[in-house]
Amino acid sequence: MKAPKIVKKAQAGFTLIELMIVVAIIGILAAVAIPAYQNYVAKSKFAAALSEVSAGKTGFDVKMNEGADPTIADAGLQATTKNCSMAVVASNGGLTCTIIGGPTSVATHIITLGRDANGVWTCSHDITTDAAKIVGTSCGGS
Repeated sequence: MKAPKIVKKAQAGFTLIELMIVVAIIGILAAVAIPAYQNYVAKSKFAAALSEVSAGKTGFDVKMNEGADPTIADAGLQATTKNCSMAVVASNGGLTCTIIGGPTSVATHIITLGRDANGVWTCSHDITTDAAKIVGTSCGGS
């Protein structure tokens, strides 16, 4: 009489410990990636807002050189855009952008482009938290 053959059943799937290890690795990667992504989004929002307000410098200069008090429309800007709520600084001449939306590290903060009597523009902002990461060298600090 022949002995019955023992058939080994192949493993069909992953064990619980293997799945737990994969979940732990994904958690570690997410813990590193999410803060980096948030800084990237804040930096992008600041750069977009600065770009929008900077576009008005030429039109603003033209009106100042004509001896007129420039308005937002004179600068070729809209009062409100996707990234900014713009205003003219009457006291020293210049433009401001209050950032609309984005991460809390940049939302509602103000970018100020000031113009002196010689027509030299300076940039300042009121961001204090992570300013070096968000602003970089694109705009001076205040």
